[in-house]
Amino acid sequence: MALVFLVAGVVPVGAHHGWSGYDATKEMTLTGTIKEAGYEHPHGHVRLEVPGKVWLVVLAPPTRMESRGLPAAKLRVGGKATVVGYPHRSNEDEMRAERITIEGATVELR
Repeated sequence: MALVFLVAGVVPVGAHHGWSGYDATKEMTLTGTIKEAGYEHPHGHVRLEVPGKVWLVVLAPPTRMESRGLPAAKLRVGGKATVVGYPHRSNEDEMRAERITIEGATVELR
């Protein structure tokens, strides 16, 4: 029985992004077109197309986004977005967003 709890407790932790993987000393701003959007746990995401590249942008958990005024419906494929955040240390096309602006409204994600 203890083994079941141990294994069950490890799975969610392993699936969660570690924030230390992002370089908080290199804030960056990207503006582009949403090519894909996900509103799932543990974190939502968008794939944001900017000139010459498509970025995976890791967002906040859906419950936080919803409570701060960013429902899933605002993350529309084809819509424009500006994100401010930090690049991943080893995945050159991934960033963690601190805030996102869509349709003139900025939402703090952290």
